[in-house]
Amino acid sequence: MEKLPKVALPFIVVAIVLVIILTKSAVTIGSGEAGVLFKTFGEGVVVDEPPMAEGFHIVAPWNKVYVYEVRQQELFEKMKVLSSNGLEIQIDASAWYEPVYSDLGNLHQSLGQNYLQRVIQPAIRSAARSVVGRYTPEQLYSSKRDAIQDEIFAETKKILDKQYVQLNEVLVRDVTLPNTIKEAIERKLRQEQESLEYEFRLVTASKEAEKQRIEAQGKADANKILSASLTDKILQDKGIEATMKLSESSNSKVIVIGSGDSGLPIILGNQ
Repeated sequence: MEKLPKVALPFIVVAIVLVIILTKSAVTIGSGEAGVLFKTFGEGVVVDEPPMAEGFHIVAPWNKVYVYEVRQQELFEKMKVLSSNGLEIQIDASAWYEPVYSDLGNLHQSLGQNYLQRVIQPAIRSAARSVVGRYTPEQLYSSKRDAIQDEIFAETKKILDKQYVQLNEVLVRDVTLPNTIKEAIERKLRQEQESLEYEFRLVTASKEAEKQRIEAQGKADANKILSASLTDKILQDKGIEATMKLSESSNSKVIVIGSGDSGLPIILGNQ
């Protein structure tokens, strides 16, 4: 009975050592993650092999595994930048990014796990300053938001081209101008709108006046042609026709033959 603990002691020690080694050697890569292996007694960061995929892995206890999230992530940025005329503009933007999976080892070796602060944030800030500096506050407020969004994306992507990071999108969520500038721009836009409306009314009135002038000219020309074609003989014939129609009416009347100024009958009677 006294010898049993002495015999079992080595096995207990070995079991404890195995548990410690297994604990140190077991690595679990979660969903949406990948691992970069660092060989302590080898070449260091493994860059010539694919990253360690999701799941359970056994590695030598003297090696290390650095876990990275490889899903798309989002960065929110509030930046104060200057417009082309030197006014301070606040841009609220977000960037969608993810590490390049196949280059995860190179990313870890060159930038490390804080690559967001080292390259992505400086890149988007630099691009925003460069792009916004090309436009006036009026352009940023009215018609150029989509343009600056596309340009910031293009310039940021160019900066990150060889940084083992994939930029998927840049979204400009808001452009905030100083209140005095914003009010001045809104006032200017209202004045421009009123001016356009006034010009429209002038054009409409001018067209209506031209239409009326053309109609009046047409009537005047028609009357001139009619006057030129009416001879005394035609007028006399028309008068005779009218007299005959009146004479056929049932109303009582007196007809004086040949007593008119032009020799036409004069009709007297109840109407």
